[in-house]
Amino acid sequence: MTTITQPEIALTPAAAARVAAISAKTGKPAILRLSVEGGGCSGFQYKFGFADGIEGDDVQVETDGVKLVVDSISLDLVRGSSVDYAESLGGAAFKVTNPNAAAGCGCGSSFAV
Repeated sequence: MTTITQPEIALTPAAAARVAAISAKTGKPAILRLSVEGGGCSGFQYKFGFADGIEGDDVQVETDGVKLVVDSISLDLVRGSSVDYAESLGGAAFKVTNPNAAAGCGCGSSFAV
């Protein structure tokens, strides 16, 4: 019997390409950090930033040489999610598709569980 385990979180190739482009311009490592904070219009909000390294309790995934890291507390709220990068007429942004979110808001950066 073969057991296939899904990754804790995923980084799409589009998001990886954007992180790599920003990293090349800024000289920072190609490591995107996703964390969850209390607040926002739905209770929790996503926060993105570039990391200089990987912390001891981080979970990391890699796509095309780019790492996405999430601390263990935030991971409980975003497990199974996918981080993408999308450009539209309204602007360009990293976007989280979170199967754990029971509700969201119009801005897409806030959610409830």
